[in-house]
Amino acid sequence: MKVGIIGSGGREHTICEILKKSTKIEKIFCFPGNAGTTGIAENVNINLDNFEDLKNFILKNKIDLVVIGPEKPLVDGIVDYLEKFKIKVFGPNKTASQLEGSKIFTKKLCEKFNIPTAKFGIFQNETDAKEFLRNSKFPTVIKADNLASGKGVYICNDINEANIAIEEIFKGKFGEAKNLLIEEFLQGEEMSFFIISDGKSIKNFETAQDHKRVFEGDKGKNTGGMGAYSPSRLITRKLEEKIINKIIKPTLQGLKNLKTEYKGFLYAGLMIVKNEPFLIEYNVRMGDPECQTILPKLETDLAEIFLACCEEKLNTININWLDKKSLCVVLCSKGYPDKFKKNVEIKNLENIKLNKNDYLFHAGTIKKDEKIFASGGRVLNFVSISDDFSTSRNNVLKKLNKLNWSGGFYRNDIGYKVIK
Repeated sequence: MKVGIIGSGGREHTICEILKKSTKIEKIFCFPGNAGTTGIAENVNINLDNFEDLKNFILKNKIDLVVIGPEKPLVDGIVDYLEKFKIKVFGPNKTASQLEGSKIFTKKLCEKFNIPTAKFGIFQNETDAKEFLRNSKFPTVIKADNLASGKGVYICNDINEANIAIEEIFKGKFGEAKNLLIEEFLQGEEMSFFIISDGKSIKNFETAQDHKRVFEGDKGKNTGGMGAYSPSRLITRKLEEKIINKIIKPTLQGLKNLKTEYKGFLYAGLMIVKNEPFLIEYNVRMGDPECQTILPKLETDLAEIFLACCEEKLNTININWLDKKSLCVVLCSKGYPDKFKKNVEIKNLENIKLNKNDYLFHAGTIKKDEKIFASGGRVLNFVSISDDFSTSRNNVLKKLNKLNWSGGFYRNDIGYKVIK
């Protein structure tokens, strides 16, 4: 079977690496991939906004299954487009992808189906938003309605920070913004909860904890993710039941009422408050870097899972996991999430020795003349699986130390809440 993977980040390299283990796979294409995928797939440089070129390449090369990694093509309707040409695609359609494409769409769904979430207001201009804040309690949360690569969320401690957030969103920092949300700040602990669905049935797909803030101690600006660990320390059987029954099932029912079904990964970003789950946001794809911590623990053939989802046969598959702890630290370009230099060479990579429980997934990298260069803000993902989080983190930090890349930085404290 030939598989095409759309995307160029750490998540897509991880999917590539885990699919490579499948006996069903004869060839993998990555659109466009990165330096890490060059060794295991054919990288194809096609403009992802040009669905027709992509479709023509898929048909010409007889690709049997296409897996969509990032959110933008999903929100833009790539699944609907490719399925018109009888191409098997793993990922939700355009309507279902609104769960991530518009935070307001999701909030209105929550309202209608009594899904627990933070109280919120929707604003269409600076004046009304700032007026509302005069009588608001702080801290408060301000979000861009549109896609923002995980960065369009501000936790504001005072009126000054809130005004800056409103101005930046409406001035187009995350693309054109017609609306923004102001939400109450929930005091609790975050958790990432994943399911996989074929439109008829769902299965749990592990949990993780992401570290979004750029500096140690979870301080500083939001990023796309500085590291993660899996499983979440918060998960229990009882909490899992609450998440499925109070959040996931009503959401899928809400989509059914809109005459659509959900196929693919669904990632619920949750706040756990006194052991009760509240929905913060949905992502309609695997998280990044959560994917990097979750997929290496998978024992079941990933290609079989993807195919079962496309063929509405997920209930015939048992998804099995290693009973291990997994931790990922992201190596970023200096300056991230603000301005950073591109095309900085990364030396010493060939000196990093990986055993069967260690992984190195590329994100913002490119390969030129047999050399590897950083091309993005998040550059490399170092992952280790072991019996405890402390061992995993020590293994990762040793590798980062050995690499000793002067162009980058990382957090030493990923998993600090689970590591004594």
